[in-house]
Amino acid sequence: MEERPETELISIPATPRASTPEILTPSGQRSPRPPSKEAKSSTAWTPTSFISPRFLSPIGTPMKRVLVNMKGYLEEVGHLTKLNPQDAWLPITESRNGNAHYAAFHNLNAGVGFQALVLPVAFAFLGWSWGILSLTIAYIWQMYTLWILVQLHEAVPGKRYNRYVELAQAAFGERLGLWLAVFPTVYLSAGTATALILIGGETMKLFFQIVCGPICTSNPLTTVEWYLVFTTLCIVLSQLPNLNSIAGLSLIGAITAITYSTMVWVLSVSQQRPPTISYEPLSLPSSTASVFSVLNALGIVAFAFRGHNLVLEIQATMPSTFKHPAHVPMWRGAKVAYFFIAMCLFPVAIGGFWAYGNLMPSGGILNALYGFHSHDISRGLLAMTFLLVVFNCLSSFQIYSMPVFDSFEASYTSRTNRPCSIWVRSGFRVFYGFVNFFIGVALPFLSSLAGLLGGMTLPVTFAYPCFMWILIKKPTKYSFNWYFNWILGWLGIAFSLAFTIGGVWSMVNSGLKLKFFKPS
Repeated sequence: MEERPETELISIPATPRASTPEILTPSGQRSPRPPSKEAKSSTAWTPTSFISPRFLSPIGTPMKRVLVNMKGYLEEVGHLTKLNPQDAWLPITESRNGNAHYAAFHNLNAGVGFQALVLPVAFAFLGWSWGILSLTIAYIWQMYTLWILVQLHEAVPGKRYNRYVELAQAAFGERLGLWLAVFPTVYLSAGTATALILIGGETMKLFFQIVCGPICTSNPLTTVEWYLVFTTLCIVLSQLPNLNSIAGLSLIGAITAITYSTMVWVLSVSQQRPPTISYEPLSLPSSTASVFSVLNALGIVAFAFRGHNLVLEIQATMPSTFKHPAHVPMWRGAKVAYFFIAMCLFPVAIGGFWAYGNLMPSGGILNALYGFHSHDISRGLLAMTFLLVVFNCLSSFQIYSMPVFDSFEASYTSRTNRPCSIWVRSGFRVFYGFVNFFIGVALPFLSSLAGLLGGMTLPVTFAYPCFMWILIKKPTKYSFNWYFNWILGWLGIAFSLAFTIGGVWSMVNSGLKLKFFKPS
């Protein structure tokens, strides 16, 4: 029988700054370890073993009540595991006062954004039936894997997997888990941040053109200069220290995303449709081109459901105790968030395809709205729509960049054994912002490669959680749960390879000239 590790209270480091959040806030204590089968059968002493019904039976009622209350207290705090003081220095785990409301704000901000605007492009290649079917299946599938991640956050009693990479290492092993999880999560965070800079900068340019009109045509800023303006705003907002501190920004991002998604499809369906519209899937010269286009379209659908790389990080900002585990408020907030996400994605995809059909440009529904109806809709409504997109991009940049900031600071604190100063933290964030700016300037077509991004990062959302559930929870071999997760996992890997190939073909076929918006 394996020897159980001794439970011990959280050690307080020598310097006051190194105190963990659990010391400062008792509600942030780790969940206790329930007794294992071996422990149940053994006679090993536990902190509450002497307070048993047999022991309490001869004692009077007042003393019995006191001892029962003491037993409850020991069950709550007597199983604390030793924590890494470095967690108190990092942006993800620096503050643990999150709640279900914060979880809803963060998940909604991460789950709705510019990727929703290109869903009608996928419908143009898939048609009505396959488009709606694939979107529905993807939504149900990602809700299941979201539930898995929320449950696995504290799969091992006394241990919290605060980051996606940590859970991958626990499931696949230290080295393999690192290789499998680091690339797609970093690529998703950095690629999304770069795309947000491109989309935000170009939207700011369009907003400026709409508001000023012919007055501002004398010496306007170039597109690259608008990228720089947007990047500067992102860097200023990124100085907020940790994930909980950007809850207000996530609320703004969630409200603006819901608002502009609704405005875009309502404005589109309220206008007269183009006379040559057709709802037949786009036909291409060869069957090979048609197959790759369909794969790229499915990759766009997969990319619409991003944000799973942030689920564990969001849950890590919540306190967790034996009686009040973090997965309860996290799942409550996630359900609310994904209800609103469905209310945004499905109307945009269906309404956008109904309004423009096979005439949908590669940039998506916002590009179509500006191209077809810029003279039919008031400048005020158009300007408001573009301004809301800018606000949403600024908010989304913060939550998608936070895991990268956390990685930078984790590397620094592990080398120096002390927290980052304000200047070091600011330097990391300025560096990251301008790196994404230069990547966006060098590769300005990234914002249109939703299919490629969806294919390469699909395992994070659809495949890895299923494998993690099998390897950590260990369901009965050959049971329905075992077969179900293995099938979903390998289907996710196969779809990832196919959608990535389709995305690469789409990129090469377009000559690397795709753009999300085409400013006039």
